[in-house]
Amino acid sequence: MKPLNDTVSVVTGAGRGIGREIALHQARAGAQVALMSRTQSEIDETARMIEAEGGIALALALDVADGASVEKGLARVVEGLGPIDLLVNNHGAFRAFGPIWDCDPETWWGDVEINLRGTFNTCRVVAPAMRERARGRIVNLVGGGTGNSFPHGSGYAASKAAIMRLTECLDDTTRDVGVYAFAVDPGLVRTQMTELQLNSEAGKTFLPGIQDLFAEGVNIPPARAAALIADIAAGRFDALHGRLLRGVDDRDALEQEMDRVVETDGRALRFTGLTQPKL
Repeated sequence: MKPLNDTVSVVTGAGRGIGREIALHQARAGAQVALMSRTQSEIDETARMIEAEGGIALALALDVADGASVEKGLARVVEGLGPIDLLVNNHGAFRAFGPIWDCDPETWWGDVEINLRGTFNTCRVVAPAMRERARGRIVNLVGGGTGNSFPHGSGYAASKAAIMRLTECLDDTTRDVGVYAFAVDPGLVRTQMTELQLNSEAGKTFLPGIQDLFAEGVNIPPARAAALIADIAAGRFDALHGRLLRGVDDRDALEQEMDRVVETDGRALRFTGLTQPKL
């Protein structure tokens, strides 16, 4: 029996890159996968790839920043495939490069809205249904700037740091019934998003470090994050709910150190050296 048989999975941003790889891994592990993206042709192609391997896929074009569209889309998933067991928020935008005074305000805010509001929109629909069933896992993708300064990618960084905190807050409201939320950083992967950073004039000007990293051969295969998320979906890393896992992690080593991570409250957004009130 495959580890994700009888699992209904939703993957946003599933039309290409990391999201497509995540969806393929879910399907190969036995899940029925709902694919979401703004571009119908891209998710249709992912669906064909899954179906060619004998899997089941449902392709739904929608804008995750549109709450009503998300509600309708997720209702269609439940109607067509059944209750949702796994939600993977992989959608993302990073188009505003440079110090904030050089960024177009609408572009900067658009990155935040797609990344953060889109994640909020999907979670607010799926999480209560998972609570009712006392079953489910939610994986939110984060990235550069989540836990450190990213001065020329401030919109992306601000949204990803917010998603990390949202993940922690969400997990604190669902873990009591065994519904767990996780953050995953896939690492630096060559995608359409990073191509914009590499090839646009703004990217070349403000993000030369990205150019250097790729020139040095840093390019994490998307299969690393996809395999990690498949393991999360199967329950392997439940002890690390509410925390950050990375595509570059050695999964066997990570499993061995889970108790230590929990004991030291690691892999989370925390102030250091300050006593915080318990809310």
